[in-house]
Amino acid sequence: MDIAEVAQRSGMAASTLRYYEKKGLIKPAGRNGLRRTYAPGVLDTLAIISLGQSAGLSLDEIGSMFTPEGGTSIDRAFLLSKAEEIDALAKRLKAMSEGLRHAAACPAPSHAECPKFQRLLKAAASGAIERSLRM
Repeated sequence: MDIAEVAQRSGMAASTLRYYEKKGLIKPAGRNGLRRTYAPGVLDTLAIISLGQSAGLSLDEIGSMFTPEGGTSIDRAFLLSKAEEIDALAKRLKAMSEGLRHAAACPAPSHAECPKFQRLLKAAASGAIERSLRM
């Protein structure tokens, strides 16, 4: 497949494919005139890259999952660590969402008079919120 077909089938710009090639994530199979050509397996590689990016992995982290021969060698402990980071982020975002919802609906005349808001302020000032979110 030439670069235009890979771009069309993957939904990625040709410039992105060239960038991934420069980063060592994909390799062309050769050239047809001036156009790069790729083996059909490049679409699977691009899908892995896309999945990794969706999970918040950097291109370097994704690149470490590929062997020089073009296969994959995925570190399961690394994946577990990333999953735990995502869980911690989800917990933090949930706490923020709940705090915003409370602030929006709080019956106190002002936030300064809201006992829950005051507890949250004290917890934030002491670093307790951040510490609890890291656990």
